[in-house]
Amino acid sequence: MDARIIFWIVFAALALLVLFLNAKYFLLHDDSVMDKKKPYSFARAQLTWWTVIVLSSFISVFFVRGELLTFNSSALILLGISVATTISARLTDLSDKSRLSEEQIVQNKPGKNFFLDILSDSNGVSITRLQTVIFNLVIGLWFIHQMLINLVASPSLDLNSILPVIEPNNLILIGLSSGTYAALKTQENKNNEKKPPAPGAGEEPADLPPVG
Repeated sequence: MDARIIFWIVFAALALLVLFLNAKYFLLHDDSVMDKKKPYSFARAQLTWWTVIVLSSFISVFFVRGELLTFNSSALILLGISVATTISARLTDLSDKSRLSEEQIVQNKPGKNFFLDILSDSNGVSITRLQTVIFNLVIGLWFIHQMLINLVASPSLDLNSILPVIEPNNLILIGLSSGTYAALKTQENKNNEKKPPAPGAGEEPADLPPVG
């Protein structure tokens, strides 16, 4: 069987598994009190995107060559960035839940759809999130394209040369955009935080002494 067909079969199988887990267990959604319309999480979507791509590549090489390859450092760094982004987002959510009421947390509002949810923060569609989504999408599609080329040429390639190597500057680009997302997420619910009343606020003015 053509190596490219093997890759797409594995990719489709993993994608279907993700869709099943999302439908049953809200795999791609934020932690929310909503029963059904939980908003989608960018951090979870990013981690799932790269996990499916890298795992599809790993499994495909095994089927084509009958051997297990060793992940290169760029693939590990890429997965590490996605994991770190997800952990950071989760810690921010836990911090917000400990300080704010359910009504004050943005994630407890009903989601709209996948793309609007991952592109939006508390103020609407965010240019920084759009940038991060585009970077991850473009580099991910390049990774798949290069992986398909390498799979076809795999008989003449060293086993551990089949997995594409992402240039350090591109990894830095993904890291910076993901870091910006994580940093801005800490401010997502700040506007909803109740401020303590100013001293003396709400008190009745003291009676003035009579004049003269």
